[in-house]
Amino acid sequence: MSSSPAPASGNGSGNGNGNGNGTAKPSARAPRRTGKPQHMNGPLYKQANSNVVLVRRVKRKNEGPMKQLTRWFVNNQIGFSFNMLALLFLAHGMPRARDYTAKYFNLSYYNPSTGNYGIGWADSHLVLFCIVLLTGLRAATMEYILAPFAKSQGISKRKDITRFSEQAWMSVYYAFFWPLGLSQYIYSQSPAYLNLRELWTSWPDRELTGLMKGYMLAQLGFWLQQLIVINIEERRKDHWQMFTHHIVTSVLIYASYRYGHTRVGNLILVLMDVSDLVLGVAKCLKYLGYHTICDVMFGVFMVSWLVARHFLYLAVCYSVWAHTPETMPTGCFKNTKGQVTGPFEAPTDQGFGYLLEPLWDSEGLFCYNETVKWSFLSMLLFLQCLTIMWFSMIIRVAVKVLKGAPAEDVRSDDEGGEAEGEGEDEDEFVYEEAQPLEEEVGVEEIDLKNWERRTGVKRQASGTTGVSLPGHSDRKELLGRIGCEKQVE
Repeated sequence: MSSSPAPASGNGSGNGNGNGNGTAKPSARAPRRTGKPQHMNGPLYKQANSNVVLVRRVKRKNEGPMKQLTRWFVNNQIGFSFNMLALLFLAHGMPRARDYTAKYFNLSYYNPSTGNYGIGWADSHLVLFCIVLLTGLRAATMEYILAPFAKSQGISKRKDITRFSEQAWMSVYYAFFWPLGLSQYIYSQSPAYLNLRELWTSWPDRELTGLMKGYMLAQLGFWLQQLIVINIEERRKDHWQMFTHHIVTSVLIYASYRYGHTRVGNLILVLMDVSDLVLGVAKCLKYLGYHTICDVMFGVFMVSWLVARHFLYLAVCYSVWAHTPETMPTGCFKNTKGQVTGPFEAPTDQGFGYLLEPLWDSEGLFCYNETVKWSFLSMLLFLQCLTIMWFSMIIRVAVKVLKGAPAEDVRSDDEGGEAEGEGEDEDEFVYEEAQPLEEEVGVEEIDLKNWERRTGVKRQASGTTGVSLPGHSDRKELLGRIGCEKQVE
C-alpha cells in the first residue's frame, strides 16, 4: 500500500480518457492558477478547468502560538469568564470550600472593634474576581447590547461598530464609578473635601471603610483588566503610550492602597475619570452621526481635561511636595494585628528595600521620608507628562474643529498598522491546494460517500462508473489520486 498519491494509469478501454484504440488521449490540463479562483462552491474552492482543488483559509500574518492564544481568548471572552464564575459559585455551594471561595466575594480583614477593614494578600482574590467579571461583562455588553444598538442606528462598518461599542462600554463604566468616587460616602464627606492638607492627616492609620476598600480594589481590577484588553485586541497608534499609562495608573492605585494613602488615590481617580467620561460620550455621538453635539461635547471634554488633569492634578502634586512634610510624621511604623506602633528609625542595613516592604507585607514596616515622597511624586509627574503629550494632540483636534472639520480623537481610534485607505471589513484570504486523503484500506472498502461528506464535493450520476468529479473522469483516477496502488480494470 502506497502512502503517497499516484497518478491513474492503465491502457485500453480501462482508461476513461482513452479513445478506444488502446492509446490514451493526450490530456489538456489547464495551468495552475496562482490568484483567486473564478468559480467557487461553498467552503471548498476549486479551479474550473483544473484537477487542482483549492481551499480558502483566512490569512494570518506572523501568527505564532501566543497570537493564536490571544485570538482564541478574544473570541471566547464571554464563555471563558462566565464559566470561571459559574465554577466559583458552584464551589461556594460546598460548605468545606466556603472559607476559600468567600474571599472572592467579600471584603477581607474586617475589624469589629472599629467597623473598618485592614489590608492584606487576601484582597487579591477580590481583585481577580473583578478582572474576570469585568472581562465577561465588557464582552457580553458589547456583543449583545451595544453592537446591536449601533447597527440599529445605521452604523454599518465593522470597525465603527467595534469602536462605538468600546467607547460606550467605557462610558458606562465611568458613569458608574465617577459619581461613586465623588459621592458623599467617599470623598464629599471626608475631611479632605476641598482641603488638600487633610489628604494626609489620617496616616499612618492602615484601616479604611468598606466602601472605600471596595472602590479602590474594583478600580485596581479595572485597570489590570485594561492591561489585558490593550494587549489582546487590535493595536492602536498610541499602544505603547496607553500601555505605559495603564501600568503607571495600576502601580499608583496599588501603592496608594498598600501605603494607606487612599484619600489621595481616590481624588486622583475622580480627576482622571471625569474627562474620560465626557470623551467617551463625545466619541459615541460621533459614531452615531450627531456631529454638532459631538463638537460641543468635545469642547466640554477639553475644558474638563484642562481643569481636572492639569490644574487640579498639579495642585495634588504640589500638596505631595509641600504638605506631606508638614503633616505626615517622618519615620517608620509597624502594623501588628491592627495595632500601629512607631515611629522607628529607618533600617540602614537594607538599602532602599524597606521602602517596598508594604507592597507585599501588610504587617511589615511602612515609612515616610524624602525618598518615599519623591518616589510618589515622580510617578505622578510622569503621568502628567503623558497627559501633556495627549493634550497637545487634543489641541490639534480643536484647531481642526475651529477650521470647520468635525472633532476626531487622533490618539487611539485607528490601528497602528493601518495605512490610509485600508481597514476594509472583509477578511483577507489565501487559497491553498487541498491535500489528497489517504487511508490504509483496500479498494473495495473505500467509502466514497464518507469522502463526499468530508470534502464537500457532490457526486454526479454517471452511466458507466457512477462517479463524476470536475477533472476526475472515472473511479479509477479517483482511487489513484487518493493513494491506492491497486488499479481497477
